[in-house]
Amino acid sequence: MLHKLSIRDIDFQGKRVLCRVDFNVPLDDTNHVSDDTRIKASMPTIRHIINNGGRLILASHLGRPKNGPDPKFTLASVASCLAEHLGKAVKMATDCIGPDVKRMIDQMRDGDVLLLENVRFHAGETKNDPAFAKELAANADIYVNNAFGTAHRAHASTEGVARYLQPAAAGFLLEKEIKYLGQALAYPDHPFVAVIGGAKVSDKIAVIENLMDKVDTLIIGGGMAYTFLRAKGRPVGKSLVEEDRIELAGKLLQMAKDKGVTLLLPQDHVVAAEFSADAEHKVCSDANFPDDWMALDIGPATIATYAGVLRNARMVLWNGPMGVFEFEAFSKGTMSLAKTLAKSQARSIVGGGDSVAAVRKAGVESQMTHISTGGGASLEFLEGKTLPGLAALTDAP
Repeated sequence: MLHKLSIRDIDFQGKRVLCRVDFNVPLDDTNHVSDDTRIKASMPTIRHIINNGGRLILASHLGRPKNGPDPKFTLASVASCLAEHLGKAVKMATDCIGPDVKRMIDQMRDGDVLLLENVRFHAGETKNDPAFAKELAANADIYVNNAFGTAHRAHASTEGVARYLQPAAAGFLLEKEIKYLGQALAYPDHPFVAVIGGAKVSDKIAVIENLMDKVDTLIIGGGMAYTFLRAKGRPVGKSLVEEDRIELAGKLLQMAKDKGVTLLLPQDHVVAAEFSADAEHKVCSDANFPDDWMALDIGPATIATYAGVLRNARMVLWNGPMGVFEFEAFSKGTMSLAKTLAKSQARSIVGGGDSVAAVRKAGVESQMTHISTGGGASLEFLEGKTLPGLAALTDAP
C-alpha cells in the first residue's frame, strides 16, 4: 500500500488550499446537475478543510471541451449544487488562472469556498504543461488531491501541480479508495473471489493477470466469457468473441490451472436472436447452443453456481456485469449476483462504471463495503499500475 500524507496530518488554518476534486458530473438539458453522487462523495474532505479554517479553492474538469471555453462544459451549475449541499455560499470563478482568479483568492477569508472554472478549458491541463501547473500552484499554500477518478491521468491539476506545491496530501475519498482497493491487492481475506465481466477480454487482461496470484476463485461473465469458451472449444453461436484474443484466453485458463485458481465460466446462457431489448430469447446449455443466436446473459444454473461461491467468500472484488443488464430481459444474472453479494458476509468492493450502475439498479448500493468512484483509475490500480496522481503526493512521515 502507498503511504501518502493525509489531510488529517495538516493544519489548514488561514491557508489557501488548492483541492482537485472530481466534479465531472452528468448535466441535464437545462445544464443542471442530474446526478450529484460525486459531489456528495467529496463533502467530507471539503467540510474538513473549511471547518479547520482553510480557504478552499476547488479545481475540476467537466467533460471534454475541445477548443477552449465552452458554455456547455461550465462548472457554474456545479457551484450552485455544491452550495446547496454545504449550506453556504460557493463563489464561482470565471477561469482557473489569471489576474481575476488571483484577485478573488486574495479576497477569501478562512472557511470560504471558491470553485475554479473547468481546468480543461486550457490545453495545458491535459498536456501537463509545467507553465500552466505552476500558475495553478501559485495561488495556494497546500495541495490536496481528492479526485480518484482522474488519478490515473498525469495532468497539470492532478500531477504537475504537486511539483510546485507542497505539502501535497490525499483527501478522504482518495485515501478510502486506496485503502479498500489496496487491501484487496495486498492483504485480501480468503476465500477471495474476483468477479470479472464486461464485453471484452482485451479490456481486462492485465487485471486478470494481476489477480491470479491473489484470488482463490475467478468468476468470468459478460461478453468476454465467450472468448474463453471458444478457447475451450465450446460452441458460442454468434456471441461476442475477440478472435485475436482466443489464444491469450487459452493461456489465462492454463495460468489459472497452474496457480491452483478456480476459474468459472458460464455453463448455461440466456441467448437471443438479435441484440435488442425485446429480442426473442431463451435459456440454453452448451449442448444445444443455436448457431445463429448470441448469449446476452448467464443462465439460471450459472447464477446458482456463482451465487454459491459468493456466499462462501470472505472478500469479493467485482468489476464488470454478467450480461446486457441495461435490457430487462438480460439483467437477471447481474441483478441476482448483486443481491447475493449484498446479503453475503463478504467484504464487497465494487469497481468500474458499469458495475456501479448495476449495483445501483439492483438497489443494493448501501449494502456494499466499498463502491469505487473511479472507472479507469480503479482498473489501472487493479492492474498493478502506479497512478500518477497518487505518486505525486508527499510521502507520509
